[in-house]
Amino acid sequence: MKRSLLCFGFLVILGGPGLSQTAKTTPAFYVALNSLTKKCTVVDRMPRTDTPNITVASDTIYKTRAEAETAAKTLTPCNQ
Repeated sequence: MKRSLLCFGFLVILGGPGLSQTAKTTPAFYVALNSLTKKCTVVDRMPRTDTPNITVASDTIYKTRAEAETAAKTLTPCNQ
């Protein structure tokens, strides 16, 4: 009896994280700056930090692509 309760306890502990996965999050858009061409693009993923020429032009996370495209036109690093 103790053995079966112990096994059940382990199954509950190990199975718990699988149940706690959240639903799909809201979309996020970023303005990325290519430092070689000085052009900004809108991306739907955070640019990787190990890419030497691609950086985030703004720390703001935009909810729609249209918002990000409008911001890319007004950001200072994108207009140089």
